[in-house]
Amino acid sequence: MKFRSFVCIIALGTTIALPTFAQDNPAIGQRQGQFKLFVHNFGLLGGMAQGRIDYDADMAQLAADNLFYLTRHDQSRLWPEGTDSASVSGTRANPAIWENLDDFVAKFGALQTAAEGLQQVAGGGLDAMRAGFGPVGQSCQACHEAYRDEAS
Repeated sequence: MKFRSFVCIIALGTTIALPTFAQDNPAIGQRQGQFKLFVHNFGLLGGMAQGRIDYDADMAQLAADNLFYLTRHDQSRLWPEGTDSASVSGTRANPAIWENLDDFVAKFGALQTAAEGLQQVAGGGLDAMRAGFGPVGQSCQACHEAYRDEAS
């Protein structure tokens, strides 16, 4: 295929797809990407805490560092109104987030605090990591129970 034909095909495809992309708010995919990174790191630490993965101090510390920094990522553009599960498909964000924004922010603050505590102890041994891991899981669960819809 010649380069010019390739460019024309791409341009045509983009033109056809633009209305579809315009309907989707990129904040949804961006916040879901952030949560995937949470799960990636949280899962490693959870595997170590449960004994399914051998404890490795360096890996635990790196995962805890990652969680700490992920919780410090600016959230202000990830939660625009109209990106809840009642307004658009493809998200599990319950509309109650925007109805109880102060509580939602407080729960995220609890996650930040827990991630900081985990970061301080994750590389210091399995028992210390387990103790720091628990509050992170509890803060995730508290927010999920209040503000995440069930998978459809």
